Amino acid sequence: MSTTVPTVRRVLVTGATGNVGGPALQALRALGVPARAALRRPPAGADPEDTVAFDFADRGTWDAALEGCDGLVLIRPPQISDMDATLNALLDHAAGRLRHVVFLSVAGAESNRVIPHAKVEAHLARHGLPATLLRAGFFGQNLCGPYREDIRDDDRLYVPAGRGRASWVDTRDLGEAAARAFLDPDSVGAAWLLTGPEVRSFAEVATLLSETLGRPIRYVPANPAAYVWHLRRRRGLPWAQAMVYAALHLAVRFGAEDRVDPTL
Repeated sequence: MSTTVPTVRRVLVTGATGNVGGPALQALRALGVPARAALRRPPAGADPEDTVAFDFADRGTWDAALEGCDGLVLIRPPQISDMDATLNALLDHAAGRLRHVVFLSVAGAESNRVIPHAKVEAHLARHGLPATLLRAGFFGQNLCGPYREDIRDDDRLYVPAGRGRASWVDTRDLGEAAARAFLDPDSVGAAWLLTGPEVRSFAEVATLLSETLGRPIRYVPANPAAYVWHLRRRRGLPWAQAMVYAALHLAVRFGAEDRVDPTL
């Protein structure tokens, strides 16, 4: 239990069942910071102080979710690409009551204006909201999420990352970093680059997967257009989400993730 006084009274955690939001919620509570899980479908009988219905696409859920909260862990759901109507609109709606926003961004968002996270960063800056930006490296959990079906069904990693290397990071560590930001007044206004301890190419990751799974896994560098078509045709992703995934991997291809930072 931390003896540091939190900078907020209560934190609303969006994406509270996700790879980062779930660990952030657990870490906040372990550190003694009151936190409320924002879920699209909370379980029946849930205590609204701890768990509340919330949907970025339903503004009717926002006030009840924000009631009594002056802290916010803001996480973009992968399927959402229109920031102005969702995350930025929520920031506009809640600006007068928030004392600290911790936003899960990505490494390179400060220079890659194509990705949605850059729009949220810019909106926070325009508002002057007290915020901490978590510019995260590539999630290790992507292997169990977006890449899982290609690994399982086709024995391959198939992304347009070329020979680029990424600083793979565990999302549980990102969740803890999000929680600790609320205990550190110096975190307000900071942009933390959060990476793993080393960089690995996708070819190296494929070799590690082969050794671990006991069957050969190939890395197949995808053509960006073919990759978007693959996500649409094989995986059923919306066009906007497929384009965001392509942009993130192209950033890796051109070196945006090829660095290790000691912050985490």
